[in-house]
Amino acid sequence: MTAVTSPLAGRAIGLAAVPDPVFSGAMVGPGTAIDPDREPSEAVSPVDGIVVSLHPHAFVVVDPEGHGVLTHLGIDTVQLNGHGFELLISKGDTVTRGQAIVRWDPAAVEAAGKSPICPVVALEATSDLLVGLVESGDVTAGDALFDWR
Repeated sequence: MTAVTSPLAGRAIGLAAVPDPVFSGAMVGPGTAIDPDREPSEAVSPVDGIVVSLHPHAFVVVDPEGHGVLTHLGIDTVQLNGHGFELLISKGDTVTRGQAIVRWDPAAVEAAGKSPICPVVALEATSDLLVGLVESGDVTAGDALFDWR
């Protein structure tokens, strides 16, 4: 079982509330989403593992059981070309849960006309494998979002 924790502080809103049909329809995978606090912050790793994909706006960490967790910082933020994001680690790095991966400013993302909502997705999973899914309420970085069995 993999415990997946929040990479950010904010409010859990669930994938259905994400303003992007690919995420809201769980086409990428099941999970939840965080509407982040509007202040500069660091997105942290939701699991222990290896960073297999790293972009300014998104990262994937694969845990020792082979579970890949995608954290996507905002919607359509790839169009910002990295502006407002600072990578704190490198692809291939081994990270621990809670370790800072990207520094960013959700308010700046919003000011640029993009949604700062952050999907946190279990890649190549089915919804029946996730238990204890948090889809509402305030969360801080490191709070439990779901368990992946």
